[in-house]
Amino acid sequence: MELRRSATPAQKVKCKLTEITDEYMKEMLTKTRHYTIVILKDGPNSNMPEVRKIIWEHGRRNFQLRRNGLMPVVFPISDEGNISGISVFNASIEEVRKIMDEDPAVKEGIFVYEIHDCRSFPGDCLP
Repeated sequence: MELRRSATPAQKVKCKLTEITDEYMKEMLTKTRHYTIVILKDGPNSNMPEVRKIIWEHGRRNFQLRRNGLMPVVFPISDEGNISGISVFNASIEEVRKIMDEDPAVKEGIFVYEIHDCRSFPGDCLP
C-alpha cells in the first residue's frame, strides 16, 4: 500500500503564486509594527565546563520571556554554524539589550548577540 502525502507549502508555491497588487502591498505595509530580532552566536566561553547547566538556565529564562509575551518567537539553531538562535522580541531595542545583558549565558560569555530592528505583521504565526 502506498501512502500519499499532501503537498507542502513550498511545493504548492511552485505551482502558482497568488498575484499581489501594489495597492494591496501599500495597504498591508501600514499594518506592520516594530519588533526586535536577536541573533545569538557562540561566545568566547562556549566550551566552558559548566556550559550545559548555564544553557539550561538560559532556556528557562527564554520560557519566562515567552510566557510573559516579551519573546513570542524563539528559534534554537542546531546546525554546525556559530549561530545558536534567533528570537523575535515584542520590545524596543533598548529593552531587549537590558534583557539580553541579564541572560545567564550572555553574562558568562557562552553567547554573544546582535540586535536588529525589524517590522512585521502583528498576529502572524508559524504554521
